[in-house]
Amino acid sequence: MMAGASRDHNRAVGNAFTRLSNQLRNRDCEVFSSDMRVEIFPMTHYTYPDIVGVCGEQQYDDETQTLANPMLIIEVSSPSTVNYDRDEKFIRYPRITSLHEYVLIAQAIPRLESYVRQPNVTWIYTLIEGLEGQIELASIGCTLSLADVYRNVKFETRDQNEA
Repeated sequence: MMAGASRDHNRAVGNAFTRLSNQLRNRDCEVFSSDMRVEIFPMTHYTYPDIVGVCGEQQYDDETQTLANPMLIIEVSSPSTVNYDRDEKFIRYPRITSLHEYVLIAQAIPRLESYVRQPNVTWIYTLIEGLEGQIELASIGCTLSLADVYRNVKFETRDQNEA
């Protein structure tokens, strides 16, 4: 859990959340921002993803504090959190039986990584790069374009000699 995320992190999360929320109007699906706690079954760990999507009846392990059946989890990764988001969290997230899609949005460059659960419990990986790219989020029936996600995000310019 990271408090005090950067301006560009907040922009990317806000842009993605707004775009998805607008598409879900008048539908039986909803997205939540980073204050929604998610349970990793069986109640061994909790996380606060940047965006969580759920359709149908929402299940909670308490009154309304901890969502137990997310279908989509989106994390916006900074250079300092990408390994944790890609490795540590992805080791835990498949334990959530309702989870169909896990999406990593890079903060510093226009890149999106998607993991989609298959019926045989394997995951299909997709990489999308560039502002012209977009992804279909089948779990909640939405489309997310990288141009929308990165609206007003300032990309760091890197020296070509940096590794």
